[in-house]
Amino acid sequence: MEASSPTPSTPSAPFSTVIRTASHEQHTEAENSSFMSDLLGGKLGVAAYRRYTEQLWFVYRALEDASEALADDPVAGPFIRPELARTAQLERDLNHLGGPSWHTGLQPLPATAAYAARVTACAQDWPAGYVAHHYTRYLGDLSGGQIIRGTAEKAWGFARKGDGVRFYVFEHIANPAAFKRQYRALLDALPVDDLEKQRMVDECKRAFGLNSAVFRELGEQFPLSA
Repeated sequence: MEASSPTPSTPSAPFSTVIRTASHEQHTEAENSSFMSDLLGGKLGVAAYRRYTEQLWFVYRALEDASEALADDPVAGPFIRPELARTAQLERDLNHLGGPSWHTGLQPLPATAAYAARVTACAQDWPAGYVAHHYTRYLGDLSGGQIIRGTAEKAWGFARKGDGVRFYVFEHIANPAAFKRQYRALLDALPVDDLEKQRMVDECKRAFGLNSAVFRELGEQFPLSA
């Protein structure tokens, strides 16, 4: 039997491409959840939007409470950018949606609590895993999040880029496309080996799965009437 000729080596794809491509299926599943489809279709009331915003607050607190401790970490540190921080904007939106006592008695959905706990665990023990969650959330906010903002302004009468949709407004990022390119360059330059990158891909998929679980529970709370 004739030996096969060696396959010429090809340069590996940039990690930012790998992680985006590998998580595409989970990303699509989250985007197309019944709750998000109904929300983006303007079929749900402002109460559903408020409840969704409340869940985001728990997740972003977990992400951003860890930022100071990770600022000097060689893996996660370069991604800690103050212009991305969303907690204060979420609180301003929730104050607009629910008044100054919006947080009184507020509890996360079980899926949200699990999501936030996973983010916290990664932040404490696995910086590369934290980066996977950071990437999943913030690059999504800079992209598809803008569709949600437009829907919210149109469906519930919020002022353009005003209170109620501040979460989606990145005032200190003048050029989102350029910022996303810089972010992807940081992913490509991560000082981790291929095995760790594969673990990050798996964690990114897990992040989308956790997000989808939140959407499922929100969909149970806000089903469309027949």
